Amino acid sequence: MSVVDDVIREKLHSHVLLIRQISEYIINSGGKRLRPALVVLSAGAFGYSGKHHYDLAAVIEFIHTATLLHDDVVDESELRRNRETANALFGNAASVLVGDFLYSRAFQMMVEVNDMRIMQVLADATNTIAEGEVLQLLNCRDPYVTEENYLQVIRYKTAKLFEAASRLGAILSQATPEQEEAMAVYGMHLGTAFQLIDDTLDYSGQDIGKNLGDDLAEGKPTLPLIYAMRVGTQEQSEIIRKAIEDGGEDGFQPVLNIIQQTKALDYAKQCAEAEIATATSAISNLPESENKTCLMQLAEFSITRNH
Repeated sequence: MSVVDDVIREKLHSHVLLIRQISEYIINSGGKRLRPALVVLSAGAFGYSGKHHYDLAAVIEFIHTATLLHDDVVDESELRRNRETANALFGNAASVLVGDFLYSRAFQMMVEVNDMRIMQVLADATNTIAEGEVLQLLNCRDPYVTEENYLQVIRYKTAKLFEAASRLGAILSQATPEQEEAMAVYGMHLGTAFQLIDDTLDYSGQDIGKNLGDDLAEGKPTLPLIYAMRVGTQEQSEIIRKAIEDGGEDGFQPVLNIIQQTKALDYAKQCAEAEIATATSAISNLPESENKTCLMQLAEFSITRNH
């Protein structure tokens, strides 16, 4: 991963000072680097001995970072990872444009790898992520979003990049189609679980590096809210519906109380655990290696983490 960080720093270079400032600010803001780690680990799991996995890991991180920059502008977020967001610090226009720079730099790097299959996977993933962003926008302030609709958004918006990252290592290693598909299934379900836990942390009281209740303030109907409305009393459901429609303007605490009373966080965590069971089962037949062990540990971390 230190090599990946070197590639990231090298490829961030631009003669335009503001691009360098914003890119370095967001890249160095304490992210977990899970997605690029998946590229490195999946390549290692199949014995890859080249160097393209470092470049593709950086590509994945650039795509992820671009989505963060655009996300924070759309959501009007002011805090991420306990730091001011780039849009809060540099303005919306600069954040959007530097996000575009990171996307285009990622595609330049893809071309350098010179593998049409890899370009197809990354182009498809980037397009799907954009669709997920628009779907989420359509769901905002809509208290009638179903669990199925919600899961579609996170599979498009979040899990698709996890899937692509996991698949890339297998492609680079010329793994069998079955092995490639196993890695893709692992990544998709890992990413889904990761987002499910993210959505529970917004109501858990943990220090997750952003303002508690931001999801509700943005009118996002995440799984804890959807479940609480489904199993709660009519009065409880109405309180949550109104909070989603109004962006939680009447207070976060009443909604939090209902989430606790309906055990909605427990339900969301159980859903995440089911996703991880599917993920780990998918790669259970891979040859034993340190990389496979790390992939298994990463799956466990995704549902036990508190940040």
